[in-house]
Amino acid sequence: MFDITKKKRIVIKIGTSTLTHHRTGRLNIRRTERFVKILADIQNTGRELILVSSGAVAMGLSKMNLNEKPSETVMKQACAAIGQCELMYFYDKLFGEYNINVAQILLTRYVLETPRKNNVENTMQKLLEHGVIPIVNENDTVAIDELELEMGENDTLAAHVGSICKADLLIILSDIDGFFDGDPRSNPDAKLIPVIDKIDDHIRSLAGSAGTSLGSGGMITKINAAEIAMSSGFDMAILNGRRPENLYDFFDGKEIGTIFTAK
Repeated sequence: MFDITKKKRIVIKIGTSTLTHHRTGRLNIRRTERFVKILADIQNTGRELILVSSGAVAMGLSKMNLNEKPSETVMKQACAAIGQCELMYFYDKLFGEYNINVAQILLTRYVLETPRKNNVENTMQKLLEHGVIPIVNENDTVAIDELELEMGENDTLAAHVGSICKADLLIILSDIDGFFDGDPRSNPDAKLIPVIDKIDDHIRSLAGSAGTSLGSGGMITKINAAEIAMSSGFDMAILNGRRPENLYDFFDGKEIGTIFTAK
């Protein structure tokens, strides 16, 4: 049975659609400030937090006055390089207001698939011991394959980070309330599935493949992440990140979102 009181080390993934205004791609300052404040408060309860944050490419687009993600890989890399600076500046500034230090960790698939991942684990462990929140993103300026193949989404990355760091829980903040038996944006009769303890072909078929114009994920990538988490022995939850206060409700034990339970 899922018991939130037993979850100490928690990976939280926030996506581009949650961090930014949909029409402009620019940072949603009000929502981000609330989000950071709540994370700081949760850490003050004694939990260890690791934040996996998208948004670098989208913020780079807005800084360069571009309206949509470019098709050219090198331009995506340029946007990521510019946007990552902006992203970390805001996180450092906002968390600093609550006396919490943050650290940037940029990863690639190559690092996660080689013994170098041990260095990542050791570094994160030391950061967590000192009360620092690691902020993880894919290193889009060098991860060419991921950018070109659209596999550079951070849901799967967050699950791998949780596995490396021996997390107790992964929370993915999405733009909908959880996992439904249909698309709630087009089907008003779609029903939320509160608990999933097995991922089969039926669940995968419900996931579909849609993402957003600024992001690169979608519900199918969250199912992929859930499979990694569950097979690694930790639970995963999908919550609506457009209302940051949902995190308070979740940690207070209220039944919201969808929980994928590990065996």
